[in-house]
Amino acid sequence: MRKRKKGLTVAVLVLLLAVLTSCGKLQSGIHDLHGSLIGNEYYIDTFDNTGIRTLRTHGKKIDIDNNIVEERTYAANTDEWYTTKTLSSVITITIDGKQLISCGDTCIFYDKRLTPEHEFYLDNVESTSSGILDSTLISGAVNSIKNDFGKPMVVVIKSQMGAPIYAFSGDKVYWEIQEDLPRFTKLMIDGKALYIHRANFQIVDKALLD
Repeated sequence: MRKRKKGLTVAVLVLLLAVLTSCGKLQSGIHDLHGSLIGNEYYIDTFDNTGIRTLRTHGKKIDIDNNIVEERTYAANTDEWYTTKTLSSVITITIDGKQLISCGDTCIFYDKRLTPEHEFYLDNVESTSSGILDSTLISGAVNSIKNDFGKPMVVVIKSQMGAPIYAFSGDKVYWEIQEDLPRFTKLMIDGKALYIHRANFQIVDKALLD
């Protein structure tokens, strides 16, 4: 009887530990949405929706926190309001111990060893709403500087409205989603990192350009 009771106690303890671990993981998933850009020095360029650069900063140690907010949500099936935690549009960027708080803008973080093949926002292209969304304008701009690209894969980064911002090129290019940095995409160009926040991008084989 004593052995059975002891076994029951152990089972309860194991179950309780599992529940606490699960809760710990859930809590971490909600609150610890932050990550660090580790490696060499980075440029941090900020653009508005039309692709105009509004700010440039740089630093070696960069931490990014995604702010969590409580949001009121209505459930039609129960006819009740409830509170849920969700990602805010505000991100806090700590650069060498100093803070930059950004909301809604396109942010490009790239290794200082990376040099853009072209900076489209310096071309003074007409930035009317219809022009920005015109794919022929974008493809024409890329094709017009084809000879600037020294390597076979071309990365074109565009604003949220589709205006081209930067073009990079490299022999080995790939992308990945950062689990610890929601709304961020990491690109690697010949071993050098580039992070984009709230931006569109294309990776194109140079042979496909007209």
